[in-house]
Amino acid sequence: MKTTSIFEMIIWAGASVSVIGLLGIVWCIIRVARARRADLAEDEMQATLQSVIPINLGALFLSVIGLMMVGVGIALS
Repeated sequence: MKTTSIFEMIIWAGASVSVIGLLGIVWCIIRVARARRADLAEDEMQATLQSVIPINLGALFLSVIGLMMVGVGIALS
């Protein structure tokens, strides 16, 4: 029976975190695309974009942290 090392767990955890971040980025893209297709007024479009920015930055942060975890897990294994 093969045991999983801590580094393999870090790699898989990092991949999971990175995928969650990627899904958040895709969600932001879809939300902005829907807002553009809805042909909103300038204030409504600006409010929509401003509400998406923090989520987009958080998702980008998760993706970067996940990729760093994968890199650390690979480098240490």
